[in-house]
Amino acid sequence: MATPEPNFYLFGGYKSWNEHAWSASDDRVRGGQSRSYLVCSSDSSVATFRGDLDAAAIDKGAGPAGFASQRTVDPQSWDLRGYRGLRLGVAASDGRRYTLVLKDDVPPPKRPDGRDEATVSWEFDFAPAAAGGDVSAEWHEFRPTYRGVPVQDVEPLRLDRIKSIGIMMRSFFGDQQGPFKLDLNYIAAMESDGNPQQ
Repeated sequence: MATPEPNFYLFGGYKSWNEHAWSASDDRVRGGQSRSYLVCSSDSSVATFRGDLDAAAIDKGAGPAGFASQRTVDPQSWDLRGYRGLRLGVAASDGRRYTLVLKDDVPPPKRPDGRDEATVSWEFDFAPAAAGGDVSAEWHEFRPTYRGVPVQDVEPLRLDRIKSIGIMMRSFFGDQQGPFKLDLNYIAAMESDGNPQQ
């Protein structure tokens, strides 16, 4: 059965990708050497999330949890209360495990050393097939984390004020490293009843 067409495109679809709407957030802020990029196709219909994950270069004090990610540029705010989750249209993949990241608060000012202050993230891990296809993530599948570690006793995800959307490649403590590449057709919100309007 074909996947129903999402009715609210956040990126891609009938909304062209804009690489300037995204910014790198890599483990270099913690002493690492990983790098990520988000590059659009010539017609802006596909966004390629690519880079190199170098978990071995992380500072000893930060542990081996290397990461490379792209997140939306501040300020942003989406009210997604009328939807049941997000859907990614994957054009092609290298078969690795990626993470979709949401935040519902505005990042605090940077620390005196220039590093970002950590806040709670809501994460969904996925490993798309090499040939691509749709990946659906319902809200209840997103797990709260702090610096990549699961946490409990946090406030529920505020769907009325999603402030940041990100895509991450992480080492999963040594399980992944090296070059990566993920081609995306779109990121969209799914209707609550599972039957998006056309």
